[in-house]
Amino acid sequence: MNEETLNNLLAKANECINTGNFDEAETLAGELLAELEKIGESTDTVTARQRDTTHCVALITLSSAKWRRGDYQTALALARTALDFAEEKNLPDETNAKALGNIGIVYLNFSDYPQALTYYQKALAISEEIGNKKGTGGTMVNIGHVYGALGQNATALEYYEKALPIFDEIGEKLFKANALNSIGNVYLHLSDYAQALTYYQKSLAIDEEIGSKDGVARNLGNLGSVYRNLSDYPQALTYFQKALAIYEEIGSKDGIATNLGNIGLVYGNLSDNQQALTYYQKALAIYQEIGSKHGIATNLCNVGLVYENLSDYPQALTYFQKALAIFEEIGSKEGIANNLGNIGLVYGNLSDNQQALTYLQKALAIFEEIGSKKGIANNIGNIGVLFANDEFDGYDPTKAEEMMLKAMAIDEEIGEKRHLYHVHKSLAYLYKVEKRWEECQMHYEKFYTLEKEVQSEDAHKQAGLMEQRRQAAEREKEIELAKAAAAAKLNATTTLLHRVLPESIATRMIAGEKDIADYFTSVTILFADIAGFTPISAGMPAYVVVRFLNYVFGTFDAIMKRHGCEKIKTIGDGYMAVAGAPIECADHAGRMALAALEMQEDIRLPEEFMEYLPAGTDFGIRIGLHTGSVVGGVIGDERFVYDIYSDAVNTAARMESHGEPDKIHVSEEFKQAYLLGAGQNGGAIMSPVSPMSLHFQERGEMHIKGKGMMKTYFLTQST
Repeated sequence: MNEETLNNLLAKANECINTGNFDEAETLAGELLAELEKIGESTDTVTARQRDTTHCVALITLSSAKWRRGDYQTALALARTALDFAEEKNLPDETNAKALGNIGIVYLNFSDYPQALTYYQKALAISEEIGNKKGTGGTMVNIGHVYGALGQNATALEYYEKALPIFDEIGEKLFKANALNSIGNVYLHLSDYAQALTYYQKSLAIDEEIGSKDGVARNLGNLGSVYRNLSDYPQALTYFQKALAIYEEIGSKDGIATNLGNIGLVYGNLSDNQQALTYYQKALAIYQEIGSKHGIATNLCNVGLVYENLSDYPQALTYFQKALAIFEEIGSKEGIANNLGNIGLVYGNLSDNQQALTYLQKALAIFEEIGSKKGIANNIGNIGVLFANDEFDGYDPTKAEEMMLKAMAIDEEIGEKRHLYHVHKSLAYLYKVEKRWEECQMHYEKFYTLEKEVQSEDAHKQAGLMEQRRQAAEREKEIELAKAAAAAKLNATTTLLHRVLPESIATRMIAGEKDIADYFTSVTILFADIAGFTPISAGMPAYVVVRFLNYVFGTFDAIMKRHGCEKIKTIGDGYMAVAGAPIECADHAGRMALAALEMQEDIRLPEEFMEYLPAGTDFGIRIGLHTGSVVGGVIGDERFVYDIYSDAVNTAARMESHGEPDKIHVSEEFKQAYLLGAGQNGGAIMSPVSPMSLHFQERGEMHIKGKGMMKTYFLTQST
């Protein structure tokens, strides 16, 4: 490929990210990196610098695709690799700023707000210094996200509003849509739903115009949140389902989890606790997978709400306290306030009224600080209900009335009907106790009318219909998956499965076999690792470490294939393989012995790696072998892995860890299996592929961690 073709490929990958085609973006960026690796470095200085810049930007592009899909760890590793590469090659400052920005985004999604802010501020300083307006505006929006997450809405709004004119000046529509959406988020948190709707609709119009699927889904979900807060549950569900469908299409785990949680909130508001719990648990599982602390805490809180509604107050308290601890850890004021208020309500239900008042007042203070009208109304109303409780030592009907009327006024102002009808009900009860019958009747009628409106039959029907549609869509997806699996026998899926699974296992899966698990009475397991890997890799840039491991493990893979053994997996600098599974063979010990010896002989590091080795550091491989029984099977529903399990696997790992560099440490069981396979009872065993013989050098009995005393040997070759 020439430089123009490479640049076109990169531009296409970035366009795919902007339109939400993350799969295609990953594929294109991967192809570009592979092509750059293949053509190598140019002797022409200008061309070499262009290719280095393209290489770095491709890494950043791949990182961007990964974090948008919720693969934050990989995104972080790629962004760090890009940053190291840019600094090593002294690339333009713009690439440094982009890499720093991506690192900041990952830390924001990890809810590590101080780290996110540190990287964003570094990126902003570079963008401002070099006059990159797009980078400056984009980073300002990202900094606004951090302050928004911390509940500092005024500061967040300031950054968003600074960025908007920059995007208008340079005609940057995608970033402008993001800024408008972010301003809408601030107004949503401030309970100014009319303003939030206005900004979301403006943002949505731009995202639809430019074809940004990610942006469209984000705005649809946020519109759903506005309608949920306005107690228009049919509308809310419609928007959440639309957003969820797009996020599922583009593979955004964070977006999927957010909308699953939001749908759960609607079911919770409609008192369908079982459905709510189902959605919260699905969202929680995804957030735990991708490591989003904010998402985890939010859904722990939501699960707590279900248990509170079911009057299981100890369970509710447990979940609220777990959520509170995480929100305090990450510094989310809104999250802290929500859970303080929830804990206060639980204590009220447990008749610990003084504790209830303490927590509700703490929550109110934070909501007043961050300006959340909904939070203020909820907690003022709840404190009023507490003062209306004649079993409370602080019973004060006058104060109760005052606070509930104040909460009602805020609810009416922001259009929060659900809390409003609860306050009407509580006020009606207070007037009943106070024998103010006319006011009691008026507020009870308002409660009844509003409750009927919010908890309408139409809303429940709409929720039921949405659930039916979801289930139908899932069934259709299952049918499509079944069709795809059948087609896989005839297309590239077969090849792909053969790359990630042993061929015999892939064939069984394609044939439709599920829950593949086999027992093997005798196999030989190998563990190997690179002796002194830590000092060896310490001086290497991240991308060199990856190339170094690819070289070593690629050599091992070829050796295993030659000797009829099966690679199982790599773990860091460790390598695991087996002979005798998944296809059984009587000579598994012999095969693995020869493979291990060849591994020791064949590894010769190219010069490009030698320069990074510290002085006096020797490169060597430590290998352990053991023979025993195992269970082998396929693990995973989406990313399949073939693995083996048993105590024999642990023993093989111990052989390696208790071994020595450049030696093959083997167990008595391996020795006996080898002798049996060779048809002899002792002495030197001739290798079938060389004139050299194999010899077991006694190491004597030694204590093996977790196994006790074991007789072990070093396997060697001798003429």
